[in-house]
Amino acid sequence: MGMDVSTLVKYILTKKGAYKDYPFGEAPLVLKVAGKMFALIDERGDPPSVSLKCDPVLAESLRQQYEAVVPGYHLNKTHWNTVRLDGTVPDADLKAMVGHSYDAVVSKLRKAEREALGMQLAPFREQGDAGR
Repeated sequence: MGMDVSTLVKYILTKKGAYKDYPFGEAPLVLKVAGKMFALIDERGDPPSVSLKCDPVLAESLRQQYEAVVPGYHLNKTHWNTVRLDGTVPDADLKAMVGHSYDAVVSKLRKAEREALGMQLAPFREQGDAGR
């Protein structure tokens, strides 16, 4: 049948520093890291859905691959996808989409915020620096 909302929320909350918020009232449930949104869950929809941040090229590819993946509802349609939780997107792929969204947000955090989460990005190295 596919992942239900409570299982999805439990999975999302395993991400380091992830927490629930309701900045828009009772709905949607917003999941954040370091004050930044990376998932919005509409529990009231039929079916429920989750909106996730996504690289624009990957976002378009996922929309072509899955009928349940559409441009972000009430969000920047280039950078967000909404996934209807109708059971047609495999759990592993849904988890990968959550991970991609989380990583996209964490990668844009300030260094101090990433370090507070216990995360670091690999240092940038120009070609030819590898041997130094």
